[in-house]
Amino acid sequence: MKMSSQGLAMLQIFEGCKLLAYRDGGGVWTIGFGHTRGVADGLTCLQAQADAWLVEDLAPAEQGVARLVQVPLVQGQFDALASFAFNCGVAALAASTLLRKLNCSDLSGAADEFPRWVRDAQGNVEPGLVARRAQERALFLQGVTA
Repeated sequence: MKMSSQGLAMLQIFEGCKLLAYRDGGGVWTIGFGHTRGVADGLTCLQAQADAWLVEDLAPAEQGVARLVQVPLVQGQFDALASFAFNCGVAALAASTLLRKLNCSDLSGAADEFPRWVRDAQGNVEPGLVARRAQERALFLQGVTA
């Protein structure tokens, strides 16, 4: 499964795109939509390169979701989980209660785990993450019947 255009659009909004390298909240040099490999101070890129890096950088998150989830997913669930894994890391998804509940077919319980992942690297609640997790949760539940 791959992220849909709807999921990708949501991811792009929350990641934001910067064509000049900057230090992210953890102090890591970053460019484009969260690309970090080979980035240094002063690096610039074109939008087309940022878009290509996003596709590359998203692949491990998509593969991680496909490998870790043991129940069938609808597209919105996959998109939400891939966005989550892209932002938090596949290892965080692997160790999460969200994944455990999902793999036990507890969809509402899994959805309720998204809002728990809203803290920045310093442990502070980050409003951008609150908004992102709310959107991921809504996407996860889109088209799902109770």
